[in-house]
Amino acid sequence: MAALNTVIAKGAKRAVYSAGQTARVLWHTAHYAAGRWSMAPLTNPGDAPYADEFGPLDRKRLTAAFREAFQHDWNNIDAGRYKMPLELKRFPSPGRLWKVSRDYLRDAEKMARRRVMRGHSEVFSAPVKDKYPRYYLQNFHFQTDGWLSAASADRYEMQVETLFTGAAAPMRRAALPFIADALDGRDAAQTRLLDLGCGDGGFLAEVKHNWPALKATALDLSPAYLGKARAALSRYRSVDFLQRNAEATGLEDASFDIITCVYLFHELPPAVRRTIAAEASRLLKPGGVLVHVDTIQYGDEPGLDILLENFPRGFHEPYYDSYCREDLAAVYAEAGFRPGAETMSFLTKASVFEKAG
Repeated sequence: MAALNTVIAKGAKRAVYSAGQTARVLWHTAHYAAGRWSMAPLTNPGDAPYADEFGPLDRKRLTAAFREAFQHDWNNIDAGRYKMPLELKRFPSPGRLWKVSRDYLRDAEKMARRRVMRGHSEVFSAPVKDKYPRYYLQNFHFQTDGWLSAASADRYEMQVETLFTGAAAPMRRAALPFIADALDGRDAAQTRLLDLGCGDGGFLAEVKHNWPALKATALDLSPAYLGKARAALSRYRSVDFLQRNAEATGLEDASFDIITCVYLFHELPPAVRRTIAAEASRLLKPGGVLVHVDTIQYGDEPGLDILLENFPRGFHEPYYDSYCREDLAAVYAEAGFRPGAETMSFLTKASVFEKAG
């Protein structure tokens, strides 16, 4: 009888996961289609078409990789590697969905106009140009306000999930098993984790959802995004919030056991990536681990390389192509790390780098 109850409970849990994720995929796919309709072609009228280095797109592999991301996510949940995700526990109200949808579609039209007009530096202005690095003061993705407003922070999750048609959260969770491995045999309450470039706090909320006793520090350069992260993590204790530049955090040497870096490096110039890798090494204790999560790179999924090549053409991502060509192992080796495990989930790659002990 106990075994039967276990099977029924597992089936019900799987049904909730499948139904919830299917609804999310349909929602974001519909908005992706609407957003694509408003976007102009990759080249403006009269411009020569881009000379593709890669191609063609392997659509069968794209579909398979998308499905595999959800299957791997469920397998990890089913195996007890991490809990049922937050997005299936906190469904937004109809009013919230309407507001999010309207805001996304309105900003998609503005993004389309900026792309045609090449308007990617609206946020570079006198009030802020001395407060932030020049590379930071851009309208990444052509989105309104760049990283500098509460409105931008509020729409970020919708924009990212729509870009990946609902797969962004499962892709990010590919990092959670690496955190579980790093915590194996440790007292979470005595373990310190730093999330470099925490953004709106979505990933760190999943970390705290699974390990609520973990001492976490959320660090970001944007006060608006840090405010959003503070709200997302308000239910959890033992979280510090710091508005700092990841290049020079001002934190103590060897003060963290785990550092996470999620979708940060592809928006950094190559030299800055190395500076941040060195800063992360300084902050980690000997034997500590850095969990690096970002886009896949050229050659990881050869049939999808053309997607990576076209991404910075359709969105303002000036450092993306160089990131796709970056030798991450070499970057981290220069900073005193050795490579560990690695996994891919759809268009994301999660990698572990250990600081030499």
